Amino acid sequence: MVVSLGTPRSHLNKDMGNTQVQPTEEAFCDLDTHRGLPVVLLYVMPSFFLTVLILGLPLNLLSLWVFLHRLRRWTRSTVFVFNLTLADTSWLLALPYLIYYHLDQLYWKLGLPLCMGVRMFYHNYFYLSIFFVTCISVDRYLAIVHPLRSLVLLGRRQTGLLCVAVWVATLMLSIPVANMTLIQTCPGSNRTVCTLYILLSETGESLPFSICCSIIGFLFPLLSVCYCGLHSVRELRHRPCRPDPHNKQRRLRRALSAALVFFALFYLPYHLSRNAAIVMRAVYPDSPASWQHADLAFALEMCFCSLFTCVNPLFSCFMGRQFRKEFYGIFAVMFSQCPGMQVASMISKRTRMTVRKRQGMSTVTPVCALPAPGS
Repeated sequence: MVVSLGTPRSHLNKDMGNTQVQPTEEAFCDLDTHRGLPVVLLYVMPSFFLTVLILGLPLNLLSLWVFLHRLRRWTRSTVFVFNLTLADTSWLLALPYLIYYHLDQLYWKLGLPLCMGVRMFYHNYFYLSIFFVTCISVDRYLAIVHPLRSLVLLGRRQTGLLCVAVWVATLMLSIPVANMTLIQTCPGSNRTVCTLYILLSETGESLPFSICCSIIGFLFPLLSVCYCGLHSVRELRHRPCRPDPHNKQRRLRRALSAALVFFALFYLPYHLSRNAAIVMRAVYPDSPASWQHADLAFALEMCFCSLFTCVNPLFSCFMGRQFRKEFYGIFAVMFSQCPGMQVASMISKRTRMTVRKRQGMSTVTPVCALPAPGS
């Protein structure tokens, strides 16, 4: 059945097998490569996703192996970063479906259930990342500002329950995505597309849902990260000084700064572009040409945000000295197996020994005191 672009949606809400027949969306069916959005959907997005898969999957699998087999002592931050890495890895394992879809000229052949699952999983992963980065910031805040109280508020059992609550909450927050995901048949062809709720012309459901997710899943975490970061830095500045041979203060500053940078670079532009794309449809429902710039910005943000899965392993490295040591050690062993790398490995080892000897002969510079090791 071929559906014209002007057919009312209310008269065509039918289910024919795995294909829901709805008024087709121009964003998915019009693949004129002289326009910006089709170029991004057909070429830029699959290229980004494929690059992220090639780089991110080995890094995250290696990180999981370090967490499970090399780390002897787990702190609260270790648990949160492990869950963040687990979310990244799960999304990367589902990414080949989207790569295949975009490389196949937006022709979805895998049925409605898998289409709903892929769209829902992308949304679910995004807020998993936000919530776990927020948990890391709150954990550092409690360890610095309220070190004794943090042992009661976030003990081992409470930390595990909080991680489970985050997974359940993000799953509940993503269920409406499955209800708004459709498979449509483009007019004049048998090509079926897996729609994205942000690019649907009708905004009665998508607009309130997107705003709700932006407030609950982004604005509140953003305020929490800013509050925790500012108060943690202020507390560190007002503390007495003591020796800090392992540069814990520097690593804490890096972790707090990284959380703020991640929110600024990845999450804020994504939510602004997503809401703009939906609002433009609500304000100009009969003018698809007015949606093009907002749609293009959102599609580019989808590409850019996928890079977050490659950044998280680096985030894990400066969260913990033990993780960084094991992570770098694995790369050193891998490179040492190459004939050309053996000389460089020996030089690097001698350099490290020389630096350690010099550090042992030098005096220790006092820095600001840090929270108790058990935090």
